[in-house]
Amino acid sequence: MNHFKKYKLAKLVLVLASLYFYAYFEIKYLIIIIVSILFNYGLNRIFRKVNHPKVRILFLLLGIAFNIGMIFYFKYYDFVIGAINSIASTNFNLINVMLPLGISFFTFQQLAYVIDSYKKQVKDYTLLDYSLFVTFFPQLIAGPITLYSEMIPQFEEEKNRRFSIENFSKGFMAFSFGLAKKVIIADTFGIAANFVFNNPTDTNSINLIIGVLAYTFQIYFDFSGYCDMALGLGYMFNIKIPINFNSPYKACSVVEFWKRWHITLTRFFTTYIYIPLGGNRKGKIRTYINIFIVFLASGIWHGANYTFILWGIMHGIASITDRIFKKRIEKTNSVFNWLRTFLFLNISWTIFRADSISNALRILKNILQFNFAPLSPEITNAFILPEFKAITTLLHLDYWVESSYKNIYLILFFAFAFFAILCMKNTSERVETFKPNTKIAIVSSILFVWSVISLTGVSTFLYFNF
Repeated sequence: MNHFKKYKLAKLVLVLASLYFYAYFEIKYLIIIIVSILFNYGLNRIFRKVNHPKVRILFLLLGIAFNIGMIFYFKYYDFVIGAINSIASTNFNLINVMLPLGISFFTFQQLAYVIDSYKKQVKDYTLLDYSLFVTFFPQLIAGPITLYSEMIPQFEEEKNRRFSIENFSKGFMAFSFGLAKKVIIADTFGIAANFVFNNPTDTNSINLIIGVLAYTFQIYFDFSGYCDMALGLGYMFNIKIPINFNSPYKACSVVEFWKRWHITLTRFFTTYIYIPLGGNRKGKIRTYINIFIVFLASGIWHGANYTFILWGIMHGIASITDRIFKKRIEKTNSVFNWLRTFLFLNISWTIFRADSISNALRILKNILQFNFAPLSPEITNAFILPEFKAITTLLHLDYWVESSYKNIYLILFFAFAFFAILCMKNTSERVETFKPNTKIAIVSSILFVWSVISLTGVSTFLYFNF
């Protein structure tokens, strides 16, 4: 349609296709995102016409209440009611409602839009442009949390309306790499992690250490994979989606980690919570309080469980500590700083992943018992992919591998994971310098086909839950 200069029609088709993509998960939640779009866009129109300060503040508070209230109802209502029932011995009914996909992401995008509309920082966009900004499917259900100012102008650029073989090639490479990270690597680590976290009373320290490390790698490659896929799909449409992931396990401090992990979420909390609270402008103590509030909000944002709250508190305290001892940390050996940061991340991810704080503490306690025993077959077998078995069978090495080197696949997976997080370039870095060539085309095609073939079971991204 862009070829025939039917630009509005092209946008409309993309909006409808994105809404269909969203409704595919659960059609009844389609009304939620549509109402959310209409309500928040309507607030923008009000802010453009109303100049009375008190009236504008009233509508701003209404917009904040609507967006936060929508997240609260679907994400936290049962959690809060359950806590009240437990503390006050009441018997309020739970709603047991399914969490709409991506509600935290598209709500935060629109909340930023409403706040900036109140500040008169938003240009006069049409409802169609705004709808496309919210629903653009590569970033709709798990981020990144984009801003209208970095997305809508791209939909208007003339050069982006023409097919680009270079951008499509970049996009296919990024998408294939991301899909492989998710399906082949993250899902494999996920099997081992699930076994351990579903059995928190296991006293085999080796099992528990491998399980904790497996989840640390699972969530890394899961989120990295989704970010790559979103980036790749964006490039296929000539749209550059903001970088949301930059090799965070290379970080030598928790402060650096949050400059690399979920970058757009950090940006949102910094812009709309940290700075309005005063940022670092009101002294050290107030700065540390503001940092703590931001990380507490981040923990709450991730889910309705005391584990997420504790995880946020831990990262808040660690970020404050890193700032207090910044000069000393800078003088300390970088390898030591990396080790302590990576150890902290593993402990905090254990809290994050566990069903309850008590189960997380049980896992950590059992690790410290140093009860070293052979790995459980459920963990070892998780890394024996059907493709590997087919190759060893074809080469008549299956008996030799299974009898003498059954842990070789687990070792290879973990060795590759460490090498990837510490030595390999981020996909976003590859895309910046990418030039289409035969080698990359072959590798991308192999990874894409391999990943699609491996999609035999249900595979969902972890951040769909948030």
